[in-house]
Amino acid sequence: MEWQPDEQGLQQVLQLLKDSQSPDTATQRAVQEKLEQLNQYPDFNNYLIFVLTSLKSEDEPTRSLSGLILKNNVKAHYQNFPPAVADFIKRECLNNIGDPSPLIRATIGILITTIASKGELQTWPELLPQLCNLLNSEDYNTCEGSFGALQKICEDSSELLDSDALNRPLNIMIPKFLQFFKHCSPKIRSHAIACVNQFIIGRAQALMDNIDTFIESLFALAGDEDCEVRKNVCRALVMLLEVRIDRLIPHMHSIIQYMLQRTQDADENVALEACEFWLTLAEQPICKEALSGHLVQLIPILVNGMKYSEIDIILLKGDVEEDDNVPDSEQDIKPRFHKSRTVTLQHEGGEGEEGEDIDEDEDDDDDTLSDWNLRKCSAAALDVLANVFRDELLPHLLPLLKGLLFHPDWVIKESGILVLGAIAEGCMQGMVPYLPELIPHLIQCLCDKKALVRSIACWTLSRYAHWVVSQPPDAHLKPLMTELLKRILDGNKRVQEAACSAFATLEEEACTELVPYLSFILDTLVFAFGKYQHKNLLILYDAIGTLADSVGHHLNQPEYIQKLMPPLIQKWNELKDEDKDLFPLLECLSSVATALQSGFLPYCEPVYQRCVTLVQKTLAQAMMYSQQPDQYEAPDKDFMIVALDLLSGLAEGLGGHVDQLVARSNIMTLLFQCMQDTMPEVRQSSFALLGDLTKACFPHVKPCIAEFMPILGTNLNPEFISVCNNATWAIGEICMQMGVEMQPYVALVLPHLVEIINRPNTPKTLLENTAITIGRLGYVCPQEVAPMLQQFIRPWCTSLRNIRDNEEKDSAFRGICVMIGVNPGGVVQDFIFFCDAVASWVNPKDDLRDMFYKILHGFKDQVGEENWQQFSEQFPPILKERLSACYGV
Repeated sequence: MEWQPDEQGLQQVLQLLKDSQSPDTATQRAVQEKLEQLNQYPDFNNYLIFVLTSLKSEDEPTRSLSGLILKNNVKAHYQNFPPAVADFIKRECLNNIGDPSPLIRATIGILITTIASKGELQTWPELLPQLCNLLNSEDYNTCEGSFGALQKICEDSSELLDSDALNRPLNIMIPKFLQFFKHCSPKIRSHAIACVNQFIIGRAQALMDNIDTFIESLFALAGDEDCEVRKNVCRALVMLLEVRIDRLIPHMHSIIQYMLQRTQDADENVALEACEFWLTLAEQPICKEALSGHLVQLIPILVNGMKYSEIDIILLKGDVEEDDNVPDSEQDIKPRFHKSRTVTLQHEGGEGEEGEDIDEDEDDDDDTLSDWNLRKCSAAALDVLANVFRDELLPHLLPLLKGLLFHPDWVIKESGILVLGAIAEGCMQGMVPYLPELIPHLIQCLCDKKALVRSIACWTLSRYAHWVVSQPPDAHLKPLMTELLKRILDGNKRVQEAACSAFATLEEEACTELVPYLSFILDTLVFAFGKYQHKNLLILYDAIGTLADSVGHHLNQPEYIQKLMPPLIQKWNELKDEDKDLFPLLECLSSVATALQSGFLPYCEPVYQRCVTLVQKTLAQAMMYSQQPDQYEAPDKDFMIVALDLLSGLAEGLGGHVDQLVARSNIMTLLFQCMQDTMPEVRQSSFALLGDLTKACFPHVKPCIAEFMPILGTNLNPEFISVCNNATWAIGEICMQMGVEMQPYVALVLPHLVEIINRPNTPKTLLENTAITIGRLGYVCPQEVAPMLQQFIRPWCTSLRNIRDNEEKDSAFRGICVMIGVNPGGVVQDFIFFCDAVASWVNPKDDLRDMFYKILHGFKDQVGEENWQQFSEQFPPILKERLSACYGV
């Protein structure tokens, strides 16, 4: 007997569905409780499917809602459905997939795929064959409903469908889908392509076997009048470019011609899919060869796509000029992630190297529309193509640029400025001759009456900051800085944001060039404090922190401290311990403390105490959570990480002055716990702090060494690069303080360090820190380390040859020299590497130079004049010259 609803039960369920559409929160809460109750009845789900599929007297939204509640039940507790109920639901779904209403068909499709993804594809063997059969139905609704359900299953379970678990249904499904590419209904054609598209990236075998038919069928649809179909064709070709470029190459000319048309499609969604083609092609080795002949058509199309669309301008409130008195809505503020401290060394050629984990591109010029759109995609494509073709792009661009940059219509002018910024990286060489004329024009655009022009000019100028700084300061740096500072105080929030970010980039490039203007810069940044709404305040902190990093100790002047510190400390006092705005403020203060050094002393006590409190609170909360996870929430450990990093900044900036603060706190106990935290970023920051405290106030660290060393040893695991790096650095700093007392700990750490320095593909920063620490360990315990010399001398020499002369390099090389004294045989086979490393010193201290001299001459005397001549013949000329000039060998 087929299940039938009870009239009274049905009324209850319908009432529930009506109530759940009410906006009133109290009603909503009652609905939730009622749902919990009804879920106790096994056949409640039968009522829900009955309303969805059979109760045609009800309105569609109510029926669809019934299906969505059922879907949630399936998600939550399908495994508890009695078999009879599950079977009834499955049967009803398949019998009604062709409902005349598109909304009901779609809801049934969602329900089917939810059941399928609960592992039921295996236990519902008739599902796929039945859906595939229903595709042949004469009835459009049945065919469309089945295809809709199949498309959702293909999206959710593509891997399972291509496995042996189900006896490879794709062998039947894919040829079947390909037949429907020619169906008379565009909706069906679109479903068919979308289904096959799910299997391209995974290279499903059944698709690979039919790849030529697939590609021919796509070409046949090239001129389709339906935009969904065109969009899916473009999407397919973009994915095939990544996966089966070999099959596209014979047709590349016509594919490019097609994509050029589609990138200009009247439907923006089609144009966006097509535009992705250029981005993907730029990553392929054949890009240059394939596109060279088409740049003349492609470049104007991309440039044209970089204009704001009308809808963008409405959404961006492009006509609102002043909004800086309007508070920000909280959901506009993206969560920020704190980047933990990593200890790196200074390199030859100026700047400290970028960390290995380079930050993701920050060139997001209009991130309130953070959804990807044609403008962003076109700009990104032009950027990557500029990097592929370099200056060969310019003949196609420059004639266009002139017309754009001086155009009376602001929308077109704005797109020209974006174009100029997009090519900055790839075409810099070729642009240099035009910059003396262009930069002043861009600086003028900073005063444009349209906010969106002012903000894009900020971004584009920041992309040319490196060139601006390379010119005499009065030429461009001074006018640019003057105008950017005015924009930081713009009446428009988007411009403020763009100007602050651009100014931070300029600071990084200009460094101490900014010192003469510090007073003027600080006046502006401090004034902005009182003016900014929430979101931009967070960017302002970054600009101040970057300024401190860039000018360093030049900031330590009473007049500057007087300007800068009161507003920062005022914010610091306003914020509660639970407020995430502390992150950027703590990062900013960390940079400021490091730059001000003793100038920060008057402010250090409350800042230090609060950091210790933040660490303590977080640890306590983590402890309670681990003991009673149902009672307590997991803490946000970022609070602890940022606090540890600021403590590092204090220790580095204040040096010995931090001694009192450490003495009066339990920081060493807390550090012991942080070093053993499960989260790598917490360990990373605690090892950085350990190293900084070791340098600043070792007497407080020393009593803990016996407990700390085994933990440091365990963390010499290159799987966590940054943790390993900071632990290595801290061990090196401890060596320098412990001296000969380091002996008991050599065996805990040396084998790991030697293994790391010999590992292939170890990041440069880690190699350098490992080499320094091995050298320092050998300096204080030569008898223990020297026997291993032969196992590390070669990578040791190559990793330190590019480091600038500094304290760390000095102590490490002393260590090597002492070890060579203990075990000269260990260096013989790799002596040429040692010679090269010695030659990398510009001016070593006198006593270190003597050590080098003795080793080089000792080796020469040992082998004899003739052998030395033969040996030194292998040297590159420059090495020969340096050794002869500096050491007379």
